[in-house]
Amino acid sequence: MNELALVVFDMAGTTVLDRGEVPAAFTAALAAQGIEVTAEALNAVRGASKRQAIWSLIPEGPEREARTDATYTAFKAEVARRFCKDAQPVPGAAETFAWLRSRGVKVALNTGFDRDITTLLIDALQWNDKVDVVVCGDDVLQGRPAPQLIFRCMEATGTLSVRRVAVVGDTVLDLQAGDNAGVRWNIGVISGAHSREKLERESHTHILSSVAELPSLF
Repeated sequence: MNELALVVFDMAGTTVLDRGEVPAAFTAALAAQGIEVTAEALNAVRGASKRQAIWSLIPEGPEREARTDATYTAFKAEVARRFCKDAQPVPGAAETFAWLRSRGVKVALNTGFDRDITTLLIDALQWNDKVDVVVCGDDVLQGRPAPQLIFRCMEATGTLSVRRVAVVGDTVLDLQAGDNAGVRWNIGVISGAHSREKLERESHTHILSSVAELPSLF
């Protein structure tokens, strides 16, 4: 445990239950622009910056940027209504946070949601005093699979070495970001968007059923 200094957790699907609300919010916001999107297309952008995800799902053309802005505004409203209001933690998440912090390990949340949505989630979950730092999609120039979210968590917690960092997430992009950051523990969980089979294709150190199992590794 002395070697582990920081655990960087994803939110939706990893520490916060996603019972389909986030994909439904994407679908509704895109439908308002007359865009139909498949489950496969949505699945492919899970874990990304939400605005970037929407931009990638809108057809090329002179109105793409304006349509992205309008869709993103609608998406935020849908997420606030569908997901944030009644947000529930993944069972064992808060207990895992407490277990880590009691042993001197910093706990960070990183997410593709922007600060407005993340604040709604944190408030609904009453997690303001349960974690050490929260880094959002609009805090960095590049979202996953770039490692910037992880590096920002390290900076905010004073963590100097990636060899003392664990990353935990439920998507391919979470694991790709952890691999790009070079962290020592790159951990997938199957409580969210992507299956064990899909996560196992990516560079990883462990695949767990949920964050509740994390203490067993240390």
